[in-house]
Amino acid sequence: MSNSMADMSVDWPGRWNHIVKLITRGGPFARPDFEPNPEILPFILENCKVLVIGAGGLGCELLKDLALSGFRNIDVIDMDTIDVSNLNRQFLYRPKDVGRPKAEVAAEFVNKRIHACNVVPYYARIEDYDESFYKKYSIVVSGLDSIIARRWINGMLLSLLEYDESGAVVPTSIVPFVDGGTEGFKGNARVILPGITACLECTVDLFPPQVNFPLCTIAHTPRLPEHCIEYVRILLWPQEKPFGDDVGVDGDDPNHIQWIMDRAVQRAQKYNIQGITYRLTQGVVKRIIPAVASTNATIAAACANEVFKLATSCSGMLSNYMVYNDTDGMYTYTFEAEKRDDCVACSLKPQTLSFNENDKLKDIMKYLKENAQLQMKSPGITAVINGQNKTLYLSNIPAIEEKTKPNLNLTLAELGLTSQQEIVVVDKTTPKSLIFRINLVAAMDQ
Repeated sequence: MSNSMADMSVDWPGRWNHIVKLITRGGPFARPDFEPNPEILPFILENCKVLVIGAGGLGCELLKDLALSGFRNIDVIDMDTIDVSNLNRQFLYRPKDVGRPKAEVAAEFVNKRIHACNVVPYYARIEDYDESFYKKYSIVVSGLDSIIARRWINGMLLSLLEYDESGAVVPTSIVPFVDGGTEGFKGNARVILPGITACLECTVDLFPPQVNFPLCTIAHTPRLPEHCIEYVRILLWPQEKPFGDDVGVDGDDPNHIQWIMDRAVQRAQKYNIQGITYRLTQGVVKRIIPAVASTNATIAAACANEVFKLATSCSGMLSNYMVYNDTDGMYTYTFEAEKRDDCVACSLKPQTLSFNENDKLKDIMKYLKENAQLQMKSPGITAVINGQNKTLYLSNIPAIEEKTKPNLNLTLAELGLTSQQEIVVVDKTTPKSLIFRINLVAAMDQ
């Protein structure tokens, strides 16, 4: 064993033998460029900096797996606090921790339990930090329950890329992204090398649409407790405005959930429907799918394994998407998601959008939201018209939305847009602006 390994006074003899066996031996699964070397261990222990996004069911497992695999420089970011419903599967938390930030409690637990581990917590949203924060990491691994957040971090890591004179990605600017997700007894793990392999936007059309109940059923013939909850959320809340004119439903506000539950119970009694609880109400409002601890453990293990392989090169990485299902028996399948040449996020090519010359701005908005490969949430559009930068529509700033809302009913010609003109689109699914080229066609040519 090398002197650098022997000098690690914080470790006891044999502590990392399971790691040493992997990094000092070759094998049939090792990458061609892998050279067995005991010096890889100090890199894992002291130099490799890993960011874990999310400290929920998947995040707790990830922190445990990474720390026990030798990674000591771990940061964890999560915007949520601990709820009593988390305690059945998020094993880093205890009843006394309810109400505290998940990131802080998780870091304290791992640092106390695993000797010499240094987990640094960030009780914040991922959107609160810029490029300088994310570029300091060797690897980013996520255990998120939000597609929007996944798309945002995917865009952020793509924005860190640098290119040489030939247009090739500079390897040192790549921050690998390992993403895991679970949904009941189903899960997936994937590895993304930004700019090299398929990014998350390349496969965004694979995400299933949210389940919505028909409005006629909700309003007139409810049969399930979920119908009653949705009735209150969709119809009663906007009518009664229980917490003010401009206050929307917040699934993390106990007062909001309690109000919805109380009204849903009243409606359920009218139709002899049973089973409305606080937990079910919050689950319907937040679109929560019950989590299964064993699925979290399996997917987290797969993700931690990929992080270790990326850090050491001791084995080829996952190529590049693994799905897991143990609903009936156990089934896994791995396939290679292909990089799309016209990906709006990673192709560096403006995507062309074809519209009729008489189409209106609201038609572009509808397309950006409903297109399977875009699925934007609240896009804002700007363009250079007659030499001036003009905001055509922006919804997230009330004063600007009020000023630009009339533009939605104007035709593209009335707005001054011409064929082959570029528009710039911003959305909460990505930290960077996206450029599209508008192709206007005559009505008879479309």
